[in-house]
Amino acid sequence: MSDAPHITVACVIPREGRFLLVREKSAGQIVYNQPAGHLEPGESLISAAERETREETGWQVEIARFLGIYQYTAPNNGISYVRHCFVANPIAEIENAELDLDILDSCWLSLEEIETLESQLRSPLVLKVIQDFMTGNSYPLSLLHPENRLIQ
Repeated sequence: MSDAPHITVACVIPREGRFLLVREKSAGQIVYNQPAGHLEPGESLISAAERETREETGWQVEIARFLGIYQYTAPNNGISYVRHCFVANPIAEIENAELDLDILDSCWLSLEEIETLESQLRSPLVLKVIQDFMTGNSYPLSLLHPENRLIQ
């Protein structure tokens, strides 16, 4: 196992006062999380966020804003995760989408419902990023400088 931080992406996806979360199996437990996952080689952060959302929820989204960068060290394995969190707009649910194997389903939950599930959240970041979203602070995507823009 490498000591290097794991680069991840996640999306806060609001709709009518609710947020899209996934129920998944992690370390033998059923937990709730934002659509999230690892950045793959050669992939931009935005593409990774769109892909992970599609693979975990069956929803096509449009990344609208950048919420921030969060760091968390998981107490069960000592891995440090650097999460790049985005705000996304839901576009369409993909009919008959096959979800990642560890995903049980996706659900739309209110902030109050999420708060009652705090002990079942995959990490404290799940609630933290939603609370940050609720403050109204986010950043334009132009804050990011994708590799393909730098090469041109």
